[in-house]
Amino acid sequence: MGTAASDEELLIQDDAASFELFYGRYFERLLSFFVWRTRDAELAADLTAETFAAALAARRRYRRKRGRADSWLFAIAYHKLADSQRRGYAEDRARRRLGIERIELTDDDIARIDRLGRPGSVAELVHELPPDQQHAIQAHVIEERGYGEIATELETSEAVIRKRVSRGLAAIRKRLGGAL
Repeated sequence: MGTAASDEELLIQDDAASFELFYGRYFERLLSFFVWRTRDAELAADLTAETFAAALAARRRYRRKRGRADSWLFAIAYHKLADSQRRGYAEDRARRRLGIERIELTDDDIARIDRLGRPGSVAELVHELPPDQQHAIQAHVIEERGYGEIATELETSEAVIRKRVSRGLAAIRKRLGGAL
């Protein structure tokens, strides 16, 4: 399957190459998501690995009709983050079950991951938002499309789209220290 395949198509395939393409598309976004929330490069790397291991193990349960593949992946990420915060460490049960070794980070790796957690341009900040907020901000703020049009496209209500835009902009504003 080529790189033009959709995320959904990659997830429903039963081969390693398809999942590897999916992984490649989301690795940095997911790592940035965890760095921003944990402020700990090693924990972020562990949570990223654990999320992808859980996604690999659960990919047969993914259903297109229940939502986009990136939303599904970030839902797993949110659960891993919540579990980690509740327990105080990243759970590595899925990683061990699949026989995936823990990644040992070098100082350069840690520095690079830490840089992902620093605010950059607004475009980078939008890219770090949950996928539903990214899409809503892209469509409404950048493409200047109406809430109703976006809601129709996503088969949801205008209120949901307004809330996604509002939450996304609030998160960006917070990252920028209230400057937006």
